[in-house]
Amino acid sequence: MSKITVLNDKLEKASEIELPSEFKEANPHNLYLYVKSYLASCRSNTAKTKSRSEVSGGGKKPWRQKGRGGARAGSIRSNVWVGGGVAFGPTNNRNYVQKVNKKQKRLALEFALNEKANNGKLFAIDSLEISSGKTKDAADFIKKLGVRDALIVKNELDAKTILAYRNLANCYVVEASEINAYLVAVYNSVIIENKALEAIIKEG
Repeated sequence: MSKITVLNDKLEKASEIELPSEFKEANPHNLYLYVKSYLASCRSNTAKTKSRSEVSGGGKKPWRQKGRGGARAGSIRSNVWVGGGVAFGPTNNRNYVQKVNKKQKRLALEFALNEKANNGKLFAIDSLEISSGKTKDAADFIKKLGVRDALIVKNELDAKTILAYRNLANCYVVEASEINAYLVAVYNSVIIENKALEAIIKEG
């Protein structure tokens, strides 16, 4: 069953709440399309080779056209010469963007959250604020929960909570408005504030 584990202040299981029925009906293919699109948009697009118009030299014909018994040559920048340009090489003006419409993004998020709930890796809690702003307190919180790594979803981010979590390699903090299917899928567990959960469900 797609149930979210609700935790109390002591990080003990207090109750369970069920996800809306539409979350269970989402097609997994939407998650595949969204993740593919997300990773494509992260590509740096730095692969680049020089064409014959960009390599240096070659203003002069290397030798006369006829009479010396060799092949004709017009420029040392030709792609058949060592040090010449590259034919059909990669250029850095390629667009890797793969469009995914708004409905597919939403369906991908619903499927990802439903999978986490099915696996018992989706937790809800009243507050995720670390008022001290200390990384030690944030690490203790994750340790008590007993998860490998976690996506922390707050309704609204504050400076001290960001400070507390930002140096932890095994967790990542986002606002409810920034959550996406890729982040939900890639982290082992998702810990979400009740208000943030309500906002995400209401948005659908």
